[in-house]
Amino acid sequence: MNGASGSFSDIHRGCPQMSRTILVQRLRALERAQVIERTAAPGGRGFRYHLTPAGRELAEVVIHLGTWGARWLDLTPTEYDAGLVLWAWAKCVDVSALPEHRVVVRFDVADDRNKRYWMLYQRPEPEACVRNPGLDEDLIVTTDSVTLTELHTGRLGSAQAAKLGRFSIAGPRDLARALPGWGGVYGFAAVRPAGAFAGG
Repeated sequence: MNGASGSFSDIHRGCPQMSRTILVQRLRALERAQVIERTAAPGGRGFRYHLTPAGRELAEVVIHLGTWGARWLDLTPTEYDAGLVLWAWAKCVDVSALPEHRVVVRFDVADDRNKRYWMLYQRPEPEACVRNPGLDEDLIVTTDSVTLTELHTGRLGSAQAAKLGRFSIAGPRDLARALPGWGGVYGFAAVRPAGAFAGG
């Protein structure tokens, strides 16, 4: 959750290993500590969670922790989760670069347990879906969870991944060419991993 608000379901998608019961407890604790506040969602169903001024200040600490993590923590093969990566990817899309109409992209991920995911590139908020949204697909991306993770963390570019045969986009040429320019790379991509300094 950043400066914008988020629903409970959206927050839970960002921490899929946490049970809903535990997440409820954590959110209530953050409310008591006045780090977040909740308001009724538009339409009156559920709630939206927002950072308070204290929470926004704490976000600066989290950014420093994120920088440390990007530099020192290496992923192992068991930690590559396409669903989690695509959820985070959606948060990093440059909405201003999107076309006026919604673009539906199906991700075929060969080594993931779910095999298929969908991304709705739309304004005002892109959305990653585990289930078929029932919309016509404009593009189909074929890749694997490791490549998705490396693209999201900025350790691999889409052109390079395509040359290696690890990333392909099928669909109208104009949309396929535009897709990499819509973003998806996380905010710590510029941080060099500690391993890059080995021997230096």
